[in-house]
Amino acid sequence: MHKPHKPTREEIAAAEGKTVPDLIVPDLKVLFCGINPGLYSGAVGHHFARPGNRFWPVLHAAGFTNRILSPFEESHLLEKGLGITNLVKRATARAGDLTRKELEVGAVRLVAKIRKFNPRIAAILGIDAFRRAFGRREERIGEQGERICSTRIWVLPNPSGLNAHYQIGDMVLLFEGLRAAAEEARKAKE
Repeated sequence: MHKPHKPTREEIAAAEGKTVPDLIVPDLKVLFCGINPGLYSGAVGHHFARPGNRFWPVLHAAGFTNRILSPFEESHLLEKGLGITNLVKRATARAGDLTRKELEVGAVRLVAKIRKFNPRIAAILGIDAFRRAFGRREERIGEQGERICSTRIWVLPNPSGLNAHYQIGDMVLLFEGLRAAAEEARKAKE
């Protein structure tokens, strides 16, 4: 675990294009897939690191973790059968800075990761990015009608504090549905 630190403005500005390593092993219960790292995450090298990002509080409130983890404690997710990756590797100030081509290439990479690591569920965090990356128009939040190999595909809201479409309570309910599906999948596998 890296020691928690608050990056300077200069470090954040210099994080453009940096990457954050995947947190992934075979046979996860859920592989969370963000759109791409923000500059704050790129600066500190951890997923969903910007203060105000709702990923960690929502994960806890939905019952995935027994307390709110710090982004610097992200490796503890592996003990719970959870992992994190991104559609696009490079850090940007906003997800809107990504091109359609980058998202499409990211979708191909995600499918390859899913085939290689075989998580029970892959949860893409961001409906618009999912639609652009996979060339879809009609998909909505929740479980999708398709699978990649045996992996169920879910789409959930982007937890960024910039996403005003979903309040934290709404997000918790959606993540609780995902957790219930992951538990269901675990029981079915036993």
